[in-house]
Amino acid sequence: MTAEISSVTRTKTTSKIFAYSRWDALPVLAGVLHLAYLVLMFVVFDSTPWWGLVILGSIYAISISWNINSVSHNFIHNPYFRSNALNRLFGLVESLAIGFSQTFYDLVHMRHHTGNSDRRDEKGDTLDWLSIYRYGRNGKAENVWAFTFLSYFRDDAGETLRELKKRSPADACWGCFEVACWLGSWVVAAILNWKFMVFLVPFYYVGQSLSSLNGFYRHYGGNPDMPIAWGVSTYDWLYNFTWFNNGYHAEHHYRPRIHWTKMPDFHHEIKDEQQAAGVRVINGPHALGFLDPSLRDVEKELPQQKKISADSSDEKQLTGTKR
Repeated sequence: MTAEISSVTRTKTTSKIFAYSRWDALPVLAGVLHLAYLVLMFVVFDSTPWWGLVILGSIYAISISWNINSVSHNFIHNPYFRSNALNRLFGLVESLAIGFSQTFYDLVHMRHHTGNSDRRDEKGDTLDWLSIYRYGRNGKAENVWAFTFLSYFRDDAGETLRELKKRSPADACWGCFEVACWLGSWVVAAILNWKFMVFLVPFYYVGQSLSSLNGFYRHYGGNPDMPIAWGVSTYDWLYNFTWFNNGYHAEHHYRPRIHWTKMPDFHHEIKDEQQAAGVRVINGPHALGFLDPSLRDVEKELPQQKKISADSSDEKQLTGTKR
């Protein structure tokens, strides 16, 4: 397996702009269009009927989760550009589009890959701040709807900033700049049209909650004790086409640095091992995991494995990206 997988994990390009693949022009364009859509909503707000605004707001809410879990997420593991300046600039674009610092998200997400949705330890804590077990009881995952609607309020920007300063003072400064630009854009929008902000905030919150819902079912039914089964995958073709292969989540946690375009190939390389390990696969998009027919059997399906150290999962791939 090792020789074949090594050829899959190496992603090279002769592009002078993109660091890994020219295909990254697609998520870059998607991120820019997402921000443009937000600006468009502001421009057409006063001339759009209420039912049209509901449609626009709903699309924006869904697009927040889409961006966070595809464009923004892939950017963390494989920064799109060779130029550090372009990566910084695109990080700012993402921060304005999704409504929080891309650099802060980088740290929180890499922390997620350190713990891999781990269970609570003897002190009741988890390495992964986003773990579905962090606020659960009796060794079980938290209720899906509590996780979905409360996760946004649990983010600790101060703790994130402190950890970011330890990793990179430059990243910490840039992250604060992203936050300032995002909040500044909201202040300007509120001054120009306060009604727009009253309209925007609920849809923004729904979008963040949808992202948490997506995150829950990317791990619910996974095995926190087995690296190859840390995540839950879905091979729905439309979902993976539109979400830049976000469905290959078990594969992603097993080898986080593999480029999004290589995920299907990597899946085919390890599918026999995945089946032997009992990797959970659902039928549709992660955010619709509560509709999956196998949901009621999840507790029975969870493999009872001895705790395996995170060191066995290719530790080199869990290091944070530097931009």
